[in-house]
Amino acid sequence: MASEIHMPGPVCLIENTNGRLVANQEALKILSAISQPVVVVAIVGLYRTGKSYLMNKLAGKKKGFSLGSTVQSHTKGIWMWCVPHPEKPNHTLVLLDTEGLGDVEKGDNQNDSWIFALAVLLSSTFVYNSMGTINQQAMDQLHYVTELTDLIKAKSSPDNSEVEDSAEFVSFFPTFVWTLRDFSLELEANGQPITADEYLELSLKLKPGKDEKSKSFNEPRLCIRKFFPKKKCFIFDRPAQRKYLAQLEQLQEEDLNPEFREQVADFCSYILDHSTPKTLSGGITVNGPRLEKLVLTYINAISSGDLPCMENAVLTLAQIENSAAVQKAMAHYDQQMSQKVQLPTETLQELLDLHRASEKEAIEVFMKKSFKDVDQKFQKELGAWLEAKRDDFCKQNMKVSSDYCLGLLKDIFGPLEEEVKQGAFSKPGGYCLFIQKKQELKNKYYQVPGKGIQAEETLKKYLESKEDVADAILQTDQSLSEKEKEIEVERIKAESAEAAKKLLEEMQKMKEQMMEEKEKSYQEHVKQLTEKMESDRAQLRAEEERTLALKLQEQERLLNEGFQNESRKLQQEIEAMKRRSRESSPGCNIL
Repeated sequence: MASEIHMPGPVCLIENTNGRLVANQEALKILSAISQPVVVVAIVGLYRTGKSYLMNKLAGKKKGFSLGSTVQSHTKGIWMWCVPHPEKPNHTLVLLDTEGLGDVEKGDNQNDSWIFALAVLLSSTFVYNSMGTINQQAMDQLHYVTELTDLIKAKSSPDNSEVEDSAEFVSFFPTFVWTLRDFSLELEANGQPITADEYLELSLKLKPGKDEKSKSFNEPRLCIRKFFPKKKCFIFDRPAQRKYLAQLEQLQEEDLNPEFREQVADFCSYILDHSTPKTLSGGITVNGPRLEKLVLTYINAISSGDLPCMENAVLTLAQIENSAAVQKAMAHYDQQMSQKVQLPTETLQELLDLHRASEKEAIEVFMKKSFKDVDQKFQKELGAWLEAKRDDFCKQNMKVSSDYCLGLLKDIFGPLEEEVKQGAFSKPGGYCLFIQKKQELKNKYYQVPGKGIQAEETLKKYLESKEDVADAILQTDQSLSEKEKEIEVERIKAESAEAAKKLLEEMQKMKEQMMEEKEKSYQEHVKQLTEKMESDRAQLRAEEERTLALKLQEQERLLNEGFQNESRKLQQEIEAMKRRSRESSPGCNIL
């Protein structure tokens, strides 16, 4: 399902039964199979306002989301329809249709508030659908937006500054689109024609005054302005005569009001062209499995009586994905080493070079898949595993080499041992003959390729184990004088000491190579982490700059409208954000 989504119709994503919200496993399974970035469009509004019709049009279908035709709320919970994005290749369009808010039969305002909040948290474009004009009644019906500060947390532990946690909302809230159905007014102000967007901006102007009536008037408008700086408005004529509205699904396109058809086409064109993939803090693009985890995280928080928290959701997602990133990096390393390494290697350096190349790629795999690895916990885990794998390969390399060399020595020196047993050298001149044959066999051993790094040590140990035999032949050789025998014993000792010295030097060299390799490994981790942190910081700075620019625009509007107090509060938020940005300079501390 990574490239093509085959959903013949919507499925329920979040079930709403007796006021309890539960994630639907079938829908989660569908999300888990979508590897593409997801563009999530959610629609909310009062029941019987035609939300499902717009969502079906976005899906490019006439039927799908149930329209219903009575005064009862038809959709329960949140329904999902995933389709290939018609405008963005390699993206999936996820449409979320919510149950109608304000259903008198349900009588549960808190439940409606959670539906509203979840639609905001999960979407990259949030559509609010209402009937008629933007008047005070419409604003009163949008009271859910004022409750978001009581339902959503941006941070798990807000700082002690004077700025509210909700000041962070603007950085991760979706684009806000208000669709006005059955709109009958002329779009004009002061006798001049205006656009639907200008009509929305005029409708969101605040009213001077500090009394309760002014506060009630301003609160939803202020929340929309502060939380959703990116706003769009669409108006729709009545689609057909009232008597046909109950059969909207059955009507042919030509039976619909031409103006309505054009307005719907404009709406769909804008949503499909301008809706961006769902992202999280730090520029993390959401795909199907990540959206699945967000749904579960938020639903679990609500079920346990906690508030959905954006920071916790991202950290929970990071824990899961960083753990998976470690596993992918490990698998990549194992695959590369199994393809490249043939034990035993001729030198330790050859093995270390192969390890370092595979390690570099494994770290790259981890860096690409991981995010928000707090204190580099998962990178350290990967680093420790890679170090252990390197050491294990070195041990394997030594054992394979040693086993091979020992078998080779037995094959080469076996006939000589048999001759010794049969007394072939127990005669005058036998010792010289024995030494000559031994040297010939040593030369034969040296000529065999692929012995690995234990070639010298295994030979040394093998010959040491046969010293008693050589000594016995030497002592019984009557052709040699006592003086010659003493000289030969000293020669053998010197040769053995030279071999031991050479072996010691080789072991010291290998030890230095291992120390050097550890330092190179550490530097590779630091290098890639530094590059990733610089990229993350640049992304974070860009996000902060966008957020600050939006807040500054809103602050200027408030100031121009004469709301100095609200402008001052927003200025405090801006200054606090700037301070946090200056103070948050994560270091590079790994391994």
